[in-house]
Amino acid sequence: MTDEKIASFAGILRRSAEAGTLGNVTFHSPSSGDGIKVRGELRDIGGKRILQLETFLTEGRVTQRNVEPEGILLAVAELTGTYRKADLTDAGGSASLMISKKGTVTLLKKGKPGEGDAAPVRGNNREKHRLLDGTELFLIPLGIADKSGRIHDRMQSKFRQIARFAEYIADAEKRLSGDGELYVCDLCCGKSYLSFAAYHVLTAVCGRTVRMTCVDLKDSVMDYCRGVAEEAGFGGMEFLAMNIGDFEPLRAPDLVISLHACDTATDLVLDFAAEHGARMILSTPCCQRELNRGMDCPTLDFIGEVPILRQKLASAATDALRLLKLEAEGYRCDATELIDPEDTPKNVMLRGWRRSDFDPSSPEAEEKRRRFRETAAFLWGDSVPDHWRLRTE
Repeated sequence: MTDEKIASFAGILRRSAEAGTLGNVTFHSPSSGDGIKVRGELRDIGGKRILQLETFLTEGRVTQRNVEPEGILLAVAELTGTYRKADLTDAGGSASLMISKKGTVTLLKKGKPGEGDAAPVRGNNREKHRLLDGTELFLIPLGIADKSGRIHDRMQSKFRQIARFAEYIADAEKRLSGDGELYVCDLCCGKSYLSFAAYHVLTAVCGRTVRMTCVDLKDSVMDYCRGVAEEAGFGGMEFLAMNIGDFEPLRAPDLVISLHACDTATDLVLDFAAEHGARMILSTPCCQRELNRGMDCPTLDFIGEVPILRQKLASAATDALRLLKLEAEGYRCDATELIDPEDTPKNVMLRGWRRSDFDPSSPEAEEKRRRFRETAAFLWGDSVPDHWRLRTE
């Protein structure tokens, strides 16, 4: 039988959904199962308002289901069997549900959820909405926008890139469990356009406490970034002028990001992330020249003999080999587009989620290592560079 406080929370959620005042509801702190958390928002599907629940699983997987208002009580009863905490935000107030390990249920409520002003409900056609609108303070000293929030004409492409990356960061936050401080490292950060966007989204939009370390070689650029962070009030950011190989993180990073680290610098970033056990990786490579110069693969000579095709082949093969290496080191990976290729041809983003179920001694792990080794040898012949060897070998 459902506890009356759980039923009360379900009632609040249903009223909030029916009134259209729901911001979101999150179920977290799992006591069992492989779910990290469940996040619910209102959607308009076929002219009918429903609660869409996204379950964020380990290794970055996401499942989705739709719940009609009359099914909310049953859904809440089911979810509270797995998750010990639930938080609801609403235009009229908020509510929190907590279940102790002994089964004691506590319900807290502020304001009058369900009685605020209804907000527009998004459809389910996955239309994109920007998390950044140009008025963010950090965009001004970066030269992206003026004080009125107008994006400078010459920076329109850069802003689209930053705004799209902000969406990836918001998605990454959903996949990082826990409510504590997030530790983020941006390696080969340059002028830190994306570092500032990531920090803003994680703190101002997602409400997380963040400590971010940005690393690059140039003292003058890091001094510039410190000034931008101070002007924007980003007190959780630090900027270090040093080689990545000399950087020691405070702990295993929750997230490692890198935008357009040139050629083998991307490999240094990915190796750093894997070595230090980063929970999630977002990396956009650039200038994959190494394989273009050193590829020794007679089977692919029909492509490699044409310079422009050799360049494209080397870029795609390098990124695919990077993903194979990460998989062999315990990550689940994919690749996606950062932005429209008309804005920049360097638009492939590599993503990795550290697997909690990965056993380095398992047959699966050995098979992934074998596949990586054979693929590297196929592309490089007998001249595989040292950094293309697994850390365990």
